[in-house]
Amino acid sequence: MANHPKVIHSDPDILGGIPVFVGTRVPVQNLIDCLEAGDSVDEFLTSFPSVTREQAVSALEIAREALDSIAHSH
Repeated sequence: MANHPKVIHSDPDILGGIPVFVGTRVPVQNLIDCLEAGDSVDEFLTSFPSVTREQAVSALEIAREALDSIAHSH
């Protein structure tokens, strides 16, 4: 996997350990939910202004790389 800046954080003291964007209390799942609902990344960023575009794009790249890794391991 490529080296990404740390954009996702999990801490038991923040939302019970749900993965969030670093420096926020916004769960990464919110980005996935918005995209599944047909919203754009821009709409997500408008709804969650504490998340930067770079964080959102990096999180999506991490997810893509993880899926590629899983697909190629089978």
